[in-house]
Amino acid sequence: MRTSSLRGLGATLNVFAIESFIDELALEAGVDPVAYRLSLLADPRARAVIEKVAEMSAWRPGLPGGAGHGRGIAFARYKNIAAYAAVVAEVEVAEEVRVTRVWCAADAGLVINPDGAKNQLEGGIVQAVSWAVKEGVRLDQAGISSRDWETYPVIKFSEVPEIACELVGAVSDNPPLGIGEASGGPTVAAIGNAVADALGARLRDLPLTRERVMAALLKT
Repeated sequence: MRTSSLRGLGATLNVFAIESFIDELALEAGVDPVAYRLSLLADPRARAVIEKVAEMSAWRPGLPGGAGHGRGIAFARYKNIAAYAAVVAEVEVAEEVRVTRVWCAADAGLVINPDGAKNQLEGGIVQAVSWAVKEGVRLDQAGISSRDWETYPVIKFSEVPEIACELVGAVSDNPPLGIGEASGGPTVAAIGNAVADALGARLRDLPLTRERVMAALLKT
């Protein structure tokens, strides 16, 4: 089968991999994930969005996860040249992953239309939640079998989490930066980190389906 890029080109899956590993390093070092990221970053704009999303979500270092409830954080600068975005996701995991709340802080430089920019971030978050917990091409002996909205599932309106987005440095001398796909990768990664926090086991493949959750639980 010939493949191509998901929306966001390679950013979504690369950020999922990188930010999952950053959380694992923080765990190994015994350092809070927010503090660990800040210890690695010298860019003041990157640090600002992480600090802002931690404030928005009332992030508390050392708050234990587990028992099916968890939180995760992730950060990326889209393609290294566009907007900075940091995301915190809150999840509930029984047999399936349910994303309940998402917070996002972004720096897009000078923002001409703040409401439009927030709409872009929110739309990216909704699509990324769907990628993280639902979407996946299915194959059979004849090729692609997921050809409709039942065999290729997306999240329902009832599954959209509560979302809060804030712009950092929106009125500034910095030039405008592209924000259209900035929230996708960090949202997927934050959900992955939140699920690891909730389960005490990390899922390394997307989407985070019931089958993968149950397999991870059986290993713990």
